[in-house]
Amino acid sequence: MPNRLADATSPYLLQHADNPVDWWPWERAAFDEARRRNVPVYLSVGYSACHWCHVMAHESFEDTETAAFMNEHFVPVKVDREERPDVDAVYMEAVQAATGQGGWPMSVFMTPDGEPFYFGTYFPPEPRHGMPSFRQVLEGVRSAWTDRREEVAEVATKIVRDLAGRSLAYGGAGVPDEEELAQALLGLTREYDDRHGGFGGAPKFPPSMAVEFLLRHHARTGSEGALQMAADTCEAMARGGIYDQLGGGFARYSVDREWVVPHFEKMLYDNALLCRVYAHLWRATGSDLARRVALETADFMVRELRTPEGGFASALDADSDDGTGKHVEGAYYVWTPAQLADVLGDEDARYAAHYFGVTEEGTFEEGASVLQLPQDVGVMDADRIAFIKSRLFLARERRERPGRDDKVVAAWNGLAVAALAETGAYFDRPDLIERATEAADLLVRLHMDTGARLARTSKDGQAGTHAGVLEDYADVAEGFLALAGATGEGVWLEFAGFLLDVVLDQFVAEGGALYDTAHDAEPLIRRPQDPTDSAAPSGWTAAAGALLSYAAHTGSEAHRSAAEGALAVVKALGPRAPRFIGWGLAVAEALLDGPREVAVVGEADDERARGLWRTAMLGTAPGAVVAFGTPDSEEFPLLKDRPLVDGAPAAYVCRHFTCDAPTTDPAGLDRTLSGTRST
Repeated sequence: MPNRLADATSPYLLQHADNPVDWWPWERAAFDEARRRNVPVYLSVGYSACHWCHVMAHESFEDTETAAFMNEHFVPVKVDREERPDVDAVYMEAVQAATGQGGWPMSVFMTPDGEPFYFGTYFPPEPRHGMPSFRQVLEGVRSAWTDRREEVAEVATKIVRDLAGRSLAYGGAGVPDEEELAQALLGLTREYDDRHGGFGGAPKFPPSMAVEFLLRHHARTGSEGALQMAADTCEAMARGGIYDQLGGGFARYSVDREWVVPHFEKMLYDNALLCRVYAHLWRATGSDLARRVALETADFMVRELRTPEGGFASALDADSDDGTGKHVEGAYYVWTPAQLADVLGDEDARYAAHYFGVTEEGTFEEGASVLQLPQDVGVMDADRIAFIKSRLFLARERRERPGRDDKVVAAWNGLAVAALAETGAYFDRPDLIERATEAADLLVRLHMDTGARLARTSKDGQAGTHAGVLEDYADVAEGFLALAGATGEGVWLEFAGFLLDVVLDQFVAEGGALYDTAHDAEPLIRRPQDPTDSAAPSGWTAAAGALLSYAAHTGSEAHRSAAEGALAVVKALGPRAPRFIGWGLAVAEALLDGPREVAVVGEADDERARGLWRTAMLGTAPGAVVAFGTPDSEEFPLLKDRPLVDGAPAAYVCRHFTCDAPTTDPAGLDRTLSGTRST
């Protein structure tokens, strides 16, 4: 019999709807029930593409004896971290503070008042590797609750007090300047893996936000070291197993420092961010590899993540059926030499194995290999490789596909809108701009109410009940601003303004700081507030970027002041922890450069005007905003009082309250907007 999750809109919660565990969703009634029964709450947080979440569910939550014990002694609450990032953030902070580490599945035991007192992540069904079994944990917590209640209460009170006492040190007022950004670059250089690209060791995550900073820093200063780190990291990832060499798109992270073996789940936010990174790398260098990867990643998102309503699904699972009825991580993606031969025949199989680094020993598990592009393969026949790839792709399509989380998350769709709009504009792919526009339409139509308040998620055309958080407002506004530049449609600038007005009204704290939840959001034991990047830009720095771009478009002093106030935290953290505030550093680069305001006036069907517009879009000046339309069009404020020049289309470039003379020459405009860009 289904439990209380049967009516959920989250695919993750629905995966647990038939568990014998009597799960509750996160709601007041669950805590009221715990208070009535005088038992603790067991909070389990995960997400649908999480491999170890599936493992713990199968081992423990599907076990009837374990479920019976949980139901008798606890009120079990299940949360999708992608639906409720605020709940996840607050309790993950407590887990990390108490244990020094975190991850998913996250397990938290708390009082009926939501105060946590015992934590963990994955617990096995039997004791192993120094970990207690889940049943031992349950029994230990039950015993402590029953026999040592005062001690439990003291621990819970201390944890909540410690969390409430944490505050962000700004390190002084003001915005980051040349010195802080130079120190941040030096910090990244120290942590750079000059052999394999990227930063740090294993596991190694795609450093999308740090690469954006490096590209912008190069554009502003001419730093060849910054560009080299960005380009080499992008090439290493694109040649590695973290990139899907057949279908495009990136896996979540690499378990090794060489980018060989990925954790195979594919997330929308990673692919949206990386699509944009590679498009920007191409814009800076003209790299054929960057162009290919940007387009393949865009096509992957459209082909495999687009929903019938026009939005983009959250993720593809890491696991799928390996052909024997057993769900195995990576089964959809890996190959043995024998499998290559079955599809290609012996001769082409040997050729493919050499090209993709498939060996008899395997690079993954049980003799299977993750496809890569090793550096030392020599000259290969491009047409033959293309034919081999097409045959392998079609053969792989016949395998059982990984599960898809069809939940549409506002923030991540905003990132996808930005990536597809820019990639479509750069590479003359109007179909990608169309897909971006359809996703943006869905966000306005379904996620946004008449007061410009956002719903965090939707599924199957139905908006979820959870309120949007700061990253939703910031990333959707970012997507709308990018779409405005790529289409010349000022309505997207207007929608971005509605969302950013909500940011100013609901998320700004004293001194320019930003909260992750709105002033009128459900109160938790601590109001989440984190300026550091995780897998995607923090809401804090994403909001700073969108506010700055909107101010450049409109001249709004309120929005620019809010952006500058938010960037004070980058002044403090940038030199100390550049890997974890990369997007804030990228926004700071835009602030130092202006950002530049570009108005292109002319008719949309005039090739001269479109040439200037394209040149403006391809300019590498950090954070530059572009408006395109007829003279005195009301679509964009930047077009006001911008006439044609001797009857010809023209481009106007301004920054820091100073404007250059208008130009009708695309080459001159390119020089103005490209700064020190490599040619």
